[in-house]
Amino acid sequence: MESLKIVLMGKDFELRLVSLVVRARELSNEVIILDLGSTDDTKEMAKKVDCEVIDHDGDILVPTLSKVLYNNNPAECTLLINISSRFKLRDMPLLVNRAKENWDVHMSFSSEESDNSNPQEIIYSDAVISHLAATHGGLEALSNSNADQTPLELDQGLRVRVLHSKPAPKVQQRESLASASRFAQLFYWMLESRHPLLLFGIPGVVLFWVGYRLSGDVLDNFTEWNQTSVGVGLAVIAVTLMGLFAMMVGLILYIMGKQVKQIQSQYNQWPKDQ
Repeated sequence: MESLKIVLMGKDFELRLVSLVVRARELSNEVIILDLGSTDDTKEMAKKVDCEVIDHDGDILVPTLSKVLYNNNPAECTLLINISSRFKLRDMPLLVNRAKENWDVHMSFSSEESDNSNPQEIIYSDAVISHLAATHGGLEALSNSNADQTPLELDQGLRVRVLHSKPAPKVQQRESLASASRFAQLFYWMLESRHPLLLFGIPGVVLFWVGYRLSGDVLDNFTEWNQTSVGVGLAVIAVTLMGLFAMMVGLILYIMGKQVKQIQSQYNQWPKDQ
């Protein structure tokens, strides 16, 4: 392949234009913008980066677009990319590689995940183009097609491949300790707290002291065990255990916080010693 022209088709993609043009120029010989009626500063931004802009207000169908590209001095291979919300900058090298394959026409239509139809039998008027890579002869054949035809009706002598462009599958991202669950968030907050002894130690001491005093002063006043005395006894035991548990948690978190700070300080100093 001697020359490759990349055509970025879309509208109102001002914020993405510079990065798209720069990346496209690294992969091709020529880059132009096929504007579909932008209302923002897409055209002005394209002029600032010295990129040609072609205004198109007609149908966004494969035959119509192919005719526009064919009449605009097509290169040996022309790659048309529909800049939509699905398109990512990292997808451009893949499309360029497909354009360099031995195909006269290589295109894909945007479709849903559940669409299992044959893409070669899709009527142009019912299709939304995702990308189109075509040679000079491929563009000529597509420009002579009608909107009610399908890619299957192209000349049998052409090497044609048509695909579905489906949305990327949603992959569940791994969560960090701070966002994994409510309990993890609470634990992370407790670990990052600078005063776990104050948050848990003091309430633990108070609860333990109250439970200890109640066990001696209140329980001794009961002469027999009944429903009331058993309930009060269990409440006293629960208060005492809660106080003991809070003191243990405060002490453990205090020790763990010291260890984490020590590890972080060693990690920050390690690269400086190399």
